[in-house]
Amino acid sequence: MSLWLQQLGAKVVGFSLEPPTNPSLFEVANVADGMESVVGDIRHYNQLEKVISEFQPEIVIHMAAQALVRNSYDEPLQTYATNVMGTVNLLEVIRKLGGVKVFLNITSDKCYENKEWVWGYREGEPLGGRDPYSNSKACSELVTSAYRDSFFAGGVRGENRVAVATARAGNVIGGGDWAKDRLVPDIMKAIVEGRPVEIRNPASIRPWQHVLDPLAGYMTLIRKLWTDGEGFAGAWNFGPKEDNARPVSWIVERMIKLWGQGASWKMDRGKHAHEARYLKLDCSKSKADLGYSPQLTLAASLDWVVEWLQAYQNGSNMRQFTLGQISSYESLSNQSQESV
Repeated sequence: MSLWLQQLGAKVVGFSLEPPTNPSLFEVANVADGMESVVGDIRHYNQLEKVISEFQPEIVIHMAAQALVRNSYDEPLQTYATNVMGTVNLLEVIRKLGGVKVFLNITSDKCYENKEWVWGYREGEPLGGRDPYSNSKACSELVTSAYRDSFFAGGVRGENRVAVATARAGNVIGGGDWAKDRLVPDIMKAIVEGRPVEIRNPASIRPWQHVLDPLAGYMTLIRKLWTDGEGFAGAWNFGPKEDNARPVSWIVERMIKLWGQGASWKMDRGKHAHEARYLKLDCSKSKADLGYSPQLTLAASLDWVVEWLQAYQNGSNMRQFTLGQISSYESLSNQSQESV
């Protein structure tokens, strides 16, 4: 998102902890080169207040999170402190300081009460989450809704005219993700190290999507919020096309085929925390009201991920390579719009 906004000419300020992995996309793609980067912790109200007071942003995109399901079982307190109270801190700073015109909270498809049925979840479905991560994202949604209804545009105490929305997406893949316990990074790490890929739940079905698809949706939503805050406030789903929902085993076998060189996989039969077996989103609202249209098939998405990692291993300039993928995506989107 930061690179794309830079390419569009935006003045970008980032507030985050140090990168949680080594290597990281932030460092490998030299993301900091085109922006102001402030190291801080969203759990610390005073740090947030200082950076927002100093830079006075008009648009705030909230992506800070403890974002891993399995980590949330090990560190539930940190997960809730970051994902729930971090959201409270950010909204409270915005409420007190004023000046922000648009606030978008990026949560997760896992915020829904997952009944593991075949239908996609719509924005009005009950929120829930049986693990700390999923539940904390549902809580973040509720906090955002309460602040919108109480303090911002159209609220009971409309102190500031802020257009407030949340975006729900999940199972996002893309180059530069080295997070632990995520399928695609785990696959690529095992392949590069020359060992079999260990898979926990090969039959689990997920609505996989390349990261650029939901990012494009977020930016469209932000533009709409800027011009019609009340009309586009609320929750929005951003998911892939129906045929992108594939089992984990399909993803593994496809990536092994793309990489070649004798890669293989095996079952990980150890004990693991609960993970939902089936979860998908109904994106009818985003498609109808925002014109949201995912551009990349799952096969193309995996191609782009493998190409990114191969470029990295070959010593390419990864800032330029990543910006090149963004430009290619924009071309696909423009062609799609012209053909409508």
